[in-house]
Amino acid sequence: MLYGFYGAPPLDFEISWNETHNASLPFDFHKEWMFFLNNDSEVNISYNVISPRSSTLFLVIARGKESLAEWINDPSYPSSILSWNIITGSGEIQQEISTTYDYYIAVANSNYEEVKVQLKFTVKAVIYNISQAHYRCSLSNKLCSLKLRFLGANTAVLTSPAPKEGTLDDYWYVKVSYTPRWLSYFLGSGMMVIITLLAFKFCDIFQPTNGQRGTEIRPEQAPLLLHKDDDVSSRGSSYDSVSHDEEDVEDIFKMNSVEERALKEGENVNLKRQCVICFNASRDCFFLPCGHCAACFSCGRRIAEDHAGTCPICRRKIKKVRKIFEV
Repeated sequence: MLYGFYGAPPLDFEISWNETHNASLPFDFHKEWMFFLNNDSEVNISYNVISPRSSTLFLVIARGKESLAEWINDPSYPSSILSWNIITGSGEIQQEISTTYDYYIAVANSNYEEVKVQLKFTVKAVIYNISQAHYRCSLSNKLCSLKLRFLGANTAVLTSPAPKEGTLDDYWYVKVSYTPRWLSYFLGSGMMVIITLLAFKFCDIFQPTNGQRGTEIRPEQAPLLLHKDDDVSSRGSSYDSVSHDEEDVEDIFKMNSVEERALKEGENVNLKRQCVICFNASRDCFFLPCGHCAACFSCGRRIAEDHAGTCPICRRKIKKVRKIFEV
């Protein structure tokens, strides 16, 4: 049976069963029985060795296939065996299980003659409580399909029939496929990546450049100003503010010192002092915060008013236009 749970079922249901095995062991031969036991289980083994010469046998309880393989290579050495015993005649062995694992009960004959032994296993096991399962399916005649939730815990408990006395060992093979769930994970992850890329693309298209919001983006070769009126005077006070606490004033003094050195070296100062917008007036203003001095005060004011205040040199936002007075 296959049982489905939304969460881990409680491990609190106790069961017990008995198994009787009659084994005939030739020289250098062993026989084993495997049990999957949860913690807090208990195994009780009653044995009766049938031999005319009171021969001894090895009886062990091993945890895991690797531990059993080590014992098979050297039966006389306990190694990592959970319970190692030399048995003869009749007796009883009891072992408590503290860890959920595969356990092997094995008996081996090291005598030069065949020895018969009768074993009775009494197993007291603790198994999962399946009374609260929301899904039940028999694997005898059909394929079971347990639907898993996309989020949250899912638990499946698989049970098999108990072995019957006098019958051969019946091996069960179960194939578990998680393909539908993995496909949903991959498809969901792909959709999230596509949505994220589209969101970034959308932001890049509608995001204004140079920190401007709600303004039209102009091409680099668009004219900065319309035709300059000749009657507009370049004289006046500073535009937008008359405060003197700007941090970039020192850059202006540095620029003036560079022009003074150029004057000493004989460069064409008149060409350097002409307004780059109209080429009619001298450069008598500078922009804040960038500090560029490239236009006359009249063109500088019109740049700040008519074209959203971007510097013609570096395209930075113009906060103020300052008038330069010559003394």
